[in-house]
Amino acid sequence: MTAARERLAAALDRRMLLRMAGAAGIGAAMWPGLLRAATQQETLPRVQALLERWTGTPERAGVFPGLVASLGLPGRETEFVARGAQGFTDGTPISADSLFRIYSMTKPITGIMAMQLVAEGRLALDQPLHDVLPKFAAMQVQDRYDGSLSALHRAPRAITIRHLLTHTSGLGYSIVQTGPIRDLLQAKGLAAGQITRLKIPGLTDTPPAPSLALFADRLAEVPLVYDPATHWSYSLGLDLMGRVIEVVSGRPFDVHLREALFEPAGMTSTFFQVPAAQSHRLTTNYAALGEMLVPIDEPGSSLFLNRPAFPFGGSGLVSRPRDYDRFLRLLAQRGMLDGKRVLAESAVVTGTSDLLPPVESNSPMLPPGSGFGAGGRVGKGAENGIFGWSGAAGTVGMVDMIRGLRSQLFAQFMPPNAVDLIPQFQTALKADIMALLEMPR
Repeated sequence: MTAARERLAAALDRRMLLRMAGAAGIGAAMWPGLLRAATQQETLPRVQALLERWTGTPERAGVFPGLVASLGLPGRETEFVARGAQGFTDGTPISADSLFRIYSMTKPITGIMAMQLVAEGRLALDQPLHDVLPKFAAMQVQDRYDGSLSALHRAPRAITIRHLLTHTSGLGYSIVQTGPIRDLLQAKGLAAGQITRLKIPGLTDTPPAPSLALFADRLAEVPLVYDPATHWSYSLGLDLMGRVIEVVSGRPFDVHLREALFEPAGMTSTFFQVPAAQSHRLTTNYAALGEMLVPIDEPGSSLFLNRPAFPFGGSGLVSRPRDYDRFLRLLAQRGMLDGKRVLAESAVVTGTSDLLPPVESNSPMLPPGSGFGAGGRVGKGAENGIFGWSGAAGTVGMVDMIRGLRSQLFAQFMPPNAVDLIPQFQTALKADIMALLEMPR
C-alpha cells in the first residue's frame, strides 16, 4: 500500500506541463493554407497511429485500453480520433461521448466562470477575498515554507481574486505540501479531490469537509505557505473560488455552473456526479504501479456515481471529449457558440491572458517564460495565444486564442507522467499540423 499511496499522491502532485506545441510557430499568414489543406486530406494520421500503438490491436494488447484525441479548426467540425475500449474488462468502444475524470481541467472552467462575474461587475480581479469571505481578513503565514505551525507572521497584504485564479494566494495544497501543514490540511478535510473508494493511509482515508462553506471556513484557519503575491505555488485557490462564486452568484456552485455554462453551452455530459443511468459511459481509471495498470475506480462502483461532499472547483468534474471541446470552442470564439453569446467577450479575453502578478516560481509546472490566466497556463513567445491545462488522470486540453485551434487528449491513468504518452501526442499533433501546411518539421 505504500507504493500505491506514493503513486497516487504523485498523480496529483506532478501535473503534466501543458505545452501543446501543435499551434506553436504557425503564423497567421499560414492559417488559410492550413484550412484549405484540412479539407483535402485526413488531418490526424500520426495521432491516429500513435493511439493505435498505445492501445494495441486485436492481435496485440496495448498499454491502455482506450484513448481519445481531437483537433478542432475554426469553421470545421472537430475531428475526434478514438481507439480501443473504455476499460481492459469493459468491451464498450471508447468514443468522444465516453466519460472521463478530467480533474484539474476543471480549473479553467471555474476560472473562466469567475471572470464572467468580473465582466458582470459582481467581482473585481484585485478585490480582496475578505470582501466576499470575511474569515480570510487576517491570514497568518509560515515563516518557513512547510515549516513549523507555530512560527508564523501576519500576511503583509490581502489575498485577492487574482491571486486565487493564478495560484499566487499563498494557500497550500495537500498534494504538494509536506510536514505538519500537510497533516493539518488533511485533518481538516481540505481534500484536493476524490480518487478511489480504496482506503489509502494518508491519502484517501480522511473524509473531506462536508460542504463548500465549511471547506472555506476551515481553510481560513490554516496558515499560508507563502506571502500572497510573492510565489506561484499550486494550491486550493480554484476550489476556494468555487465558494466565492457561490456567495457572489447567490446559488450553489454546481447549480451556477450548470445554469450559467453547461446548459447554454450544450455541455450536456459534464457532471460533478455521474447519473447512474450514464455509468455505462464512464471509463475505468487506473493507477500505474510499475509497469502494471491497476483499476482504482471502475464504472459500476465509481466514487463519481455518488454526490461529492462538495463540488471541487479545482478537480471535481467528469466530462466527455465532445463537451470539453465545446468549452474550448467557446473560448476560441470569445464567448460565442452556435450563434449565441454564452459568455462576455471580456471574460474570455481577459481570462485567457496572463494575469500573473510579478512573482517567483520554483515549480516545473510553470516553466520560465510562461504566464498564467484564470486557472490555466498561458503561452508566450512561440506559444503566444495558447491557454489550457491538464488533469491528473492523463487528460489535456488547450486552445490557441489567436488562430482558433483547439486540441485534446483523454486517457485515464495516474500519474500521467508514468509513461511518455502525452509528450508523444504533442509531437504527433505538431507533425500532423506541419504536414497540412507542407512545412519541414
